[in-house]
Amino acid sequence: MSKKQDAPELRRTLQARHLSMIAIGGSIGTGLFLASGATISSAGAGGALLAYALVGLMVYFLMTSLGEMAAFMPVSGSFQAYGSRFVDPAFGFAQGWNYWYNWAITVAVELAAAAIIMNYWYPGVPGVVWSGGFLAIIFALNYFSVKGFGEAEFWCSMLKVATTIAFIVIGFLMILGIMTEPNPSRIAPGLNVMMQGDGAFVGGLAAFVGVAMVVGFSFQGTELIGVAAGESANPGRTIPRAVRQIFWRILMFYMLSILIIGLILPHNDPSLLKNDMKDVGASPFTLVFNRAGLAFAASLMNAVILSAILSAGNSGMYASTRMLYAMAKNGMAPKVFGKLTDNGVPRNALYATTLVACLCFLTSLFQSNAVYMWLLNSSGMTGFIAWLGVAISHYRFRRAYVKQGYSLDDLPYKAKWFPLGPVFAFVLCLLIMLGQNYTAFTAAKVDWNGVIATYLGIPLFVALWWGYRVKHNTRMVPLDKVELAEAHRNALMLREENRGGKPVSVQV
Repeated sequence: MSKKQDAPELRRTLQARHLSMIAIGGSIGTGLFLASGATISSAGAGGALLAYALVGLMVYFLMTSLGEMAAFMPVSGSFQAYGSRFVDPAFGFAQGWNYWYNWAITVAVELAAAAIIMNYWYPGVPGVVWSGGFLAIIFALNYFSVKGFGEAEFWCSMLKVATTIAFIVIGFLMILGIMTEPNPSRIAPGLNVMMQGDGAFVGGLAAFVGVAMVVGFSFQGTELIGVAAGESANPGRTIPRAVRQIFWRILMFYMLSILIIGLILPHNDPSLLKNDMKDVGASPFTLVFNRAGLAFAASLMNAVILSAILSAGNSGMYASTRMLYAMAKNGMAPKVFGKLTDNGVPRNALYATTLVACLCFLTSLFQSNAVYMWLLNSSGMTGFIAWLGVAISHYRFRRAYVKQGYSLDDLPYKAKWFPLGPVFAFVLCLLIMLGQNYTAFTAAKVDWNGVIATYLGIPLFVALWWGYRVKHNTRMVPLDKVELAEAHRNALMLREENRGGKPVSVQV
């Protein structure tokens, strides 16, 4: 290690374009490219649109909450820091380890999925070869500097955005009749397609709840702007800009895509019922491209889906590494993980996260799908717990900020609709968490394996929270005792320097 390994903070090297694309990359992935077909098949195009709209609104409120805190107090490992300062040190401790586990396991999940995708082109190559190779690439991108992570995310996000825009344009051309599909026997795109079978809404409330769960998973990753805030070059400008764009991205990329799929592919199309990672033809994007007469659609979407998977793995490695580093700096993880290299990379934390990501190699030793689904289920709940923590932390932060007499005009970014935003996000997020696998209880025999895999994250989080609270005798931080003075001074300084166009350098 270098002599500078104990530097007080990570270097702020992520530029505005990096942070903006991180926000985009977090909101476009396999949930849109693959799972969107299953949501339409289960709840109909109308049900899917309603679910994406409702959960998208929840995500928007969560990101405005996170944006207000991150712009005011930009730190790496934001979830742990905000939970500790605004709620309870024990709550922050549990949030930090929960989020680290969430993304460390997600790296393993994405590497397992990447190996399955590569089987499309090279069926004879063992999956362990692809998992190991991709893990080495992701490790290298995060090993040398944060710029490597930022650049990789930038270009992966560009590919995903370009594909989605191309899909939307081609879809509208088909709906307007400008581009026609080769098979004239199919029903022409339009509302008549959406009303096929049981209509736009299928399966009732039960199907809608099930779809809402899947949609929630699709949006996970948008909160990465909070983690990246600690290494943003000018958080007072870049974070508000990225957050403001999230609403329009959700509207454009998700709502328009689902609408186009619903107007072209009927919900009872047998192809939409396929939701297996082994079958790229299950992607509704592929099906629409094929109906537009683009024969190369399957290979194109396979490449895009692969880039989305690797992008998620790269983001997961970055997020979990920075969270472990932040907890070490705050005395909530071994100090060895809080050391930095000359170029500001917490490599010890990276090594630990990589070891956990090596769980992906289990897929080569056992049944790939079984291991993949277990990892996916075990990591799913933790993402919702992190979102729940954002809503709680922001509610407490704003109340403490006002109670201590600070002006809301001094905030670099002010979340609208407070307290409705965090309260709405909290309630809906909690309902989705508790209803995530309710069918396991309604069957003739309770599926305890499914219950444990789905809900294990909740008792683990509570155990971490109360264990730390009992050991260190922590309590809920009174609103008038929340530490805000230093962060408020820095926020004022950032505002003045931004007005003069000067470079910004702060410590929180």
